[in-house]
Amino acid sequence: MTGTSGTPHATGTAGAPASHGPGAAIGVLVVDDDFMVARVHRAFVERVAPFRVVGVAGTGEEALAAVAELRPDLVLLDLYLPDVFGLDVIPRLRAAGHDCDVMVISAAREADAVRGAVRHGVVDYLLKPFEFEDLRVRLERYAVQRGRLLGTVVRSQADVDRVLAGAAPTAAAPALPKGMSVETAELVERTLREADGTLSASECAALTGVSRVSARRYLEHFHTVGTAEVSLRYGVAGRPERRYRFRGAVTGLALPPAARP
Repeated sequence: MTGTSGTPHATGTAGAPASHGPGAAIGVLVVDDDFMVARVHRAFVERVAPFRVVGVAGTGEEALAAVAELRPDLVLLDLYLPDVFGLDVIPRLRAAGHDCDVMVISAAREADAVRGAVRHGVVDYLLKPFEFEDLRVRLERYAVQRGRLLGTVVRSQADVDRVLAGAAPTAAAPALPKGMSVETAELVERTLREADGTLSASECAALTGVSRVSARRYLEHFHTVGTAEVSLRYGVAGRPERRYRFRGAVTGLALPPAARP
């Protein structure tokens, strides 16, 4: 696809439409008028399984055409586009019969923009600039929720309530991502649960004996599934420190009271 400004925009693997259904790759369309920013976002997305970028668009009109051609599952939508405001793209997608999900990725911090995004049913809203981890946890959370929706069989009001609330069925805990162990997850979760206030990844690593990188990976996973909440602590210089607080045993990994030390 070529933008109206003459800037080339990739269409993914031979312009192939995204696949659909449980277990399939999740096709993503990246929409951003800055070609370099779009390239960074594309690289971020392709580091997260099972997502794959099927195309890139630089304007609202290009986004509409790309969705019609490529049928992505998810659109990463910037709001400050050169031809239309990003949120105005969403009702046009729905009017054309496209049911792809939309995640806003924008520098727009105005409350009206956030409220408008919520009214249009976006699945998430991520402020620029951001780090890879910020996008990764949102994509993984979206993948989990999408899998639940695709696999849901509604037999009762409780099933409907779980879908609307985004809550996992209580019969089984979500599987841990590849490379994570139940034992380490239980250790990190117990440490977080018993902490007095919040913990950083470094503090969690010191308390558990695992590496800081591993501690952060487990903590971010708990944030993704809703067990932990994240806050930022700003220092004098450098990046803000991510701090984690236990919210609840959503993962099903928490030890029963009798097993706690």
